[in-house]
Amino acid sequence: MARRRRKQKLPQTPVEVTIESLSQDGKGVTHIDEKTVFIEGALPNEKVTFTYTSKRRSYDEGTVYEVLEASDERVEPKCEYFSICGGCNLQHLHPDSQIKHKQQSLLDALKHIGHVEAKEIFEPIIGDQWGYRRKARLGVRHVRKKGRVLVGFREKRGGFLADIERCEVLHPSVGAHLKAFQDLIFEMDAKEQLPQIEVAVGDHATALIVRHLEPLSASDQEKLVSLAKTYAYQLYFQPKGPDTIHLVYPETAELFYAHPSFNTKVFFNPQDFFQVNTSINRQMVPRAIELLQLTGTEHVLDLFCGLGNFTLPLAHNAAHVTGVEGDDTMVARARKTALENGIANTEYYSCNLMGDMKGEPWLKQHYDCILLDPPRSGAKEVIALFGQLKAKRIVYVSCHPATLARDADTLVNSLGYTLLGAGIMDMFPHTAHVESIAVFEKK
Repeated sequence: MARRRRKQKLPQTPVEVTIESLSQDGKGVTHIDEKTVFIEGALPNEKVTFTYTSKRRSYDEGTVYEVLEASDERVEPKCEYFSICGGCNLQHLHPDSQIKHKQQSLLDALKHIGHVEAKEIFEPIIGDQWGYRRKARLGVRHVRKKGRVLVGFREKRGGFLADIERCEVLHPSVGAHLKAFQDLIFEMDAKEQLPQIEVAVGDHATALIVRHLEPLSASDQEKLVSLAKTYAYQLYFQPKGPDTIHLVYPETAELFYAHPSFNTKVFFNPQDFFQVNTSINRQMVPRAIELLQLTGTEHVLDLFCGLGNFTLPLAHNAAHVTGVEGDDTMVARARKTALENGIANTEYYSCNLMGDMKGEPWLKQHYDCILLDPPRSGAKEVIALFGQLKAKRIVYVSCHPATLARDADTLVNSLGYTLLGAGIMDMFPHTAHVESIAVFEKK
């Protein structure tokens, strides 16, 4: 029988330190007896006291107890729940400094992981700072000791839900009404059986998917429909897996977001993945197309195309666009959306871009340019095949600097591309998440 690990006894007395730098996940970094310590809530050049939250073999962690000498970059968080809620972790850092930190994170990753340097550092793409988040999963929990229901994100430390009544980064159609959610669910028979509410906000409507572990009574259903009517929500129930999601109110519903620059609408279902920050997305897509330097005659390959966020606008600027995505449902929806937009010069393939792609028909075609927007794990499997595709330009949209840097290493140091430029896009303000864009060229 394995022995239980003893719970570690941590020092209780606050320790005074000076913060040296900021980690990629937004924590202050210092060293004590040559051991790295990551301190939540601390900023570079600050003198703080902190208490330990964990001690590990190679590093320790802590949280600020008191700021003795504050950084000039420190600001007062807008959200009153910032100290407890884990939804954001950089509201105490000035927005301009957040951008500088994210840009430096990208450049450091390219240099130290990818062993490459960009010839040009692009100006950051910046958008809405507050109320920008249009996609989220909110936890729901009835807390008997508090005599109320909590709805929101998890705490910064631990697995409990944060006790909040509004959220400043969520789209206001939801973020301003968390208290109404809490009060209504508390009156429901099934308040113990609702673990999650998924939120999806389109340009003209907000959808809620209510996950419930047991069948809802007629009374509970009426309460939720009443909430939907009050705030003009589209209401969906999910009794089991994703395939059980169904519309409850109104009788018919539609979600979309538009690309006004291209007179294009992207239709989606509330459980679909889409870019959460509309103001950034409406700058990002035109920027990607600009970097590809399209003249209208090119054949473009769009990898990890999803619903066609890039594919459809690309089609207005290229002779032909081929979209490839691993999710069959999203491929079907992208194909349908293209038809609904009157776009006839696109085609779509379903393919696991992280698996065996041998024999895939789309790999046998010629492409002048490639655009890819992979998940956090990057695109190393498909990039290994870029040598045979021989595209002259590649635009890489990334949500993780480390995997972009790793893939840039392959493109530059193995396949002979030049990294012409790179820069960040502030898709998730007040968090340490770094979204970036890079362009590669082969002469």
